[in-house]
Amino acid sequence: MVRMDEHEALDAYSAAVVRIAETVLPSVAAVTVRSTRGAGAGSASVISTDGHLLTSAHVVAGARSTEVAFGDGAVLPARIVGSDPLSDLAVLAAEGSIPPPVPWGDATGLRVGQLVVALGNPLGLAGSVTAGIVSALGRSLPTLSGRVVDEVIQTDAILNPGNSGGVLADSAGRMVGVNTAVAGIGLGLAVPINPITREIIDALITRGRVRRAWLGVVGAQITLSPELAARVGSRTGMQVASVVAGSPAAGAGARAGDVVVSLDHAAVRSVTGIQRLMVETAIGRRMEMTVWRNGALVDIVVHPEELRTP
Repeated sequence: MVRMDEHEALDAYSAAVVRIAETVLPSVAAVTVRSTRGAGAGSASVISTDGHLLTSAHVVAGARSTEVAFGDGAVLPARIVGSDPLSDLAVLAAEGSIPPPVPWGDATGLRVGQLVVALGNPLGLAGSVTAGIVSALGRSLPTLSGRVVDEVIQTDAILNPGNSGGVLADSAGRMVGVNTAVAGIGLGLAVPINPITREIIDALITRGRVRRAWLGVVGAQITLSPELAARVGSRTGMQVASVVAGSPAAGAGARAGDVVVSLDHAAVRSVTGIQRLMVETAIGRRMEMTVWRNGALVDIVVHPEELRTP
């Protein structure tokens, strides 16, 4: 028998999901893409009053034409304002009257176990809602570009093809993530909305692209030796597997086998540790890099260049 307090808890849970659906769903669109490979589908959400929508870069990759359809029956042509395969985010602009934007949230405040709701158009079923919890935080997601998206949200809210680009909302109906992948049964991933991704979105709206710095090193995460771990205060680090010829790292004297301890006075404890620092403001700037080489700490100076993407 279900006790009264359990009924009340279920009612509170249902009420929260219903409130989120009623608030957010009108601003979530089904995206139809036509390309040389045929038709594709995904989801997008309104993020501004002047017609901008946020979706996943892989949803609109190679698109020749794009349409967005809302729950009220409106179908509008849209153009790609900017796309960033490295973060798997893209911004569209719809031509016509659209619903109000989804409020921004901040994934940095999420906690494991917190209620989240995924809204989108899985398998072409418009206006679908699934609820779950934050299963884990800080996951990494390889993208089609070969780069890794950091701090990805893992949720057990059911996602299916077509959910990509849709909203992951918190209990207040704020967008805390962009649903981007189905990693397995009962496992979904979402690119977080945080200060870094907000900067990416702003850059896509204003410039149509994101500028990043590049060093030209390929690394692998390793477990540090006890000696080095004691020196740097970390058990993990990044070892240089190879250095691209003619790159800033090559010009600075970086070598395969070096273990990068710090860059620009920031500790590097993983492969993504360098990637996080390769932002637009790092392009052309003098940066000190400390590496562990042949049992000693060696300082070299690098000047990152702008990353050129296809």
